Amino acid sequence: MTASSPAALALEAARRHGGEDAPVLQAAVTLEDVSVRFGSHVGVRNVTFDIPARRITTMVGPSGCGKTTVLRAINRLHDHAGGEVRGTVRLGDLDVYAKDTLPEVVRSRVGMVFQRPNPFPTMSIFDNVVSGLRFNGIRNKKVLSLAAESALRHAALWDLVKDRLHQPAIRLSGGQQQRLCIARALAVEPEVLLMDEPTSALDPVATGKVEALLDDLAREVTVVLVTHNMFQAARVSHYAAVFLLDDDRVGELVEFGPTAEVFGSPSDERTKQYVTGHVG
Repeated sequence: MTASSPAALALEAARRHGGEDAPVLQAAVTLEDVSVRFGSHVGVRNVTFDIPARRITTMVGPSGCGKTTVLRAINRLHDHAGGEVRGTVRLGDLDVYAKDTLPEVVRSRVGMVFQRPNPFPTMSIFDNVVSGLRFNGIRNKKVLSLAAESALRHAALWDLVKDRLHQPAIRLSGGQQQRLCIARALAVEPEVLLMDEPTSALDPVATGKVEALLDDLAREVTVVLVTHNMFQAARVSHYAAVFLLDDDRVGELVEFGPTAEVFGSPSDERTKQYVTGHVG
């Protein structure tokens, strides 16, 4: 194990997080036998694991193995995209796909940050942050102001933008725009924050700033992060889920556990081959 290997980074991260030998954690999200089909194509199948509350869980694996497909299933983002989700997804005690569960209820409890920064270009920084609150009917100016400040502080942007809240959001740099999108997701106080490769379009400095946010965020919010970057997964996450393609080219979960174990001593040979770079 070299000092710069994902396994070494994961072990160091585990020490920094306080180790992974804590009692079993409550599940924020539970997936049981989840499969997602797009017409005749099965994107991923038979996925079962619990996502621990107030921890960072990464989903890693090669392109096309179902990571983002599973992520979007948690937030019901396949509803209007032609995807059929089978199995059970629970958000706490809420059955996400029960007939009487409204998608809006799920999305009020689950925030989403996408691969590329997507602030509303015609809105100010302030209006971007509080847009979800306004959509939910909140109009009280004091409530909105307090929520905006809190979200921007959590996203480590407040000191940078507090004197220009009413300037267009598109004047921010790419990394700042992504942190603004994180603040926008946090403003509605979600239980779970889903992040789909949030740093893939950012430079190393901006990536480092986003990664630095995650550990603080996970003290209050469950974070689920999709990444292709094994080193990033090792640096930031408490738990890791490894997805690969089976013989039918369908995505499947092959291993889940504490990141230090998954990267340092995986139980599945396929995981070992992937995390050591022998397959990709």
